[in-house]
Amino acid sequence: MTEPREVAPQARDLAGLDAAVSHCYACPRLVEWREEVGRVRRRSFADQAYWARAVPGFGPADASLLLVGLAPAAHGGNRTGRMFTGDRSGDVLVAALHELGLASQPTSTSSDDGLRLHGVRFTAPVHCAPPDNKPTTAERDTCRPWLVRELDLLRPTVRAVVALGAFGWQAVLPVLAGAGWTVPRPRPAFGHGARVLLEPVADGPALTLFGCYHVSQQNTFTGRLTPAMLRDVLAEAWQAAGGEPTRRHQG
Repeated sequence: MTEPREVAPQARDLAGLDAAVSHCYACPRLVEWREEVGRVRRRSFADQAYWARAVPGFGPADASLLLVGLAPAAHGGNRTGRMFTGDRSGDVLVAALHELGLASQPTSTSSDDGLRLHGVRFTAPVHCAPPDNKPTTAERDTCRPWLVRELDLLRPTVRAVVALGAFGWQAVLPVLAGAGWTVPRPRPAFGHGARVLLEPVADGPALTLFGCYHVSQQNTFTGRLTPAMLRDVLAEAWQAAGGEPTRRHQG
């Protein structure tokens, strides 16, 4: 079976990388789960054909802001084939981006709904839906080369990264180091609103890493993460990426 560490470095652009990700079968447990979910389906989606494959990143190839989550939701991205699409997490995140002028519409329901992101890209350290939303350390590490290559390809334009949740934060730090940025020692701790400037190892741009509570229902339904809290982090990150978050982009 072909491993991501062999395939990912060969991707010449993000379109090629996304196509390669969608054909990944490297983790047997994740493949079995994503396909089982696609066969059994949730009752409310029983008439829909599930994507049930690895879910690539989504957003423009010249994004200056990268949002890193955890993994696709079983009945969200695993169903629709697009990150942060078809579930409550996507609803909250895209609504916040739209209010900041960084998304063309406030909803993210399906891969053909017309959503466009402006200067922002979604990705995750694990590209397959895991059982109980808990990928193993080995699965995270197997998937890591996809994210390393994604950062390599985004390097000319990306200036800020938002890690959504502690898992994303811990997963992205070694990725950033592998993609050419200096990570402080000891490694910075995750926290909502955390901000760390990472200098390049060689010639190139610096990058600012932000921490934000994940947009999961357990955070948004309990008020641990409010829409205002999310918008504040995204606005600060967009400014660090060189944008103007108060200016509306035209859809």
